[in-house]
Amino acid sequence: MTQKTAFAPFQPESRTLADRVCEQIVTAIVKGDIPPGYKISEPELARTYGISRGPLREAIRRLEGLRLVERKPHVGARVVKLSAVELVEIYRVREALEGMACRLAAEHMPQDEIDGLRSLLDEHERNIDQLDGRSYFQKEGDLDFHFRIVQGSKNAKLREVLGGELYHLVRMYRYQFSVSSSRPKRALKEHRQIIDAIESRDPELAEMLMRRHISAARRNIEEKLGADNNAQGENHG
Repeated sequence: MTQKTAFAPFQPESRTLADRVCEQIVTAIVKGDIPPGYKISEPELARTYGISRGPLREAIRRLEGLRLVERKPHVGARVVKLSAVELVEIYRVREALEGMACRLAAEHMPQDEIDGLRSLLDEHERNIDQLDGRSYFQKEGDLDFHFRIVQGSKNAKLREVLGGELYHLVRMYRYQFSVSSSRPKRALKEHRQIIDAIESRDPELAEMLMRRHISAARRNIEEKLGADNNAQGENHG
């Protein structure tokens, strides 16, 4: 059986109750409504989503497959909580792989897909002030800029790697770290520069801009983590 990823969404006709609840819980985790480290309570989630324990358990198994939930002996299932080191490591992997995807997109992405990316960013610009910019970081699938770049690379292995467990972890943290930040508007400007390089068929520039873009996002997270740690130290001082 082929494993479904963020880049291979469930088809509407094949969606089961477990599919739908899994997607609802993914969104709740990404938005922080179900926070990192939360201990999974099957009775509570069954009440919240109005389903029986059978489909819920199937949904939780899928969340484990997406690495959003981890199960530990004698502890139970919890929403994943990455360390600062793990989070920075993920962003370094993204920097390399999405840089490669952008290089390939400059070589292989059809003009109609490039035009679609420009229209997407126009839509983002109109909506970027919603929720302090968080809506910009909540998009997925066809609405997600990075998703379309990886699609445009025409490289199945990159789609597989970037569309699996990394995808929703990145969504979760970029959504939560974008709050009350000037990062969304800077990110939009960087996205437009990346599209220009792709349309100019300049692979080297496209890769460099994508790597720089993700590196900037990583530094933003590192600064936020550092500020939080300093605040905690002051509170305990």
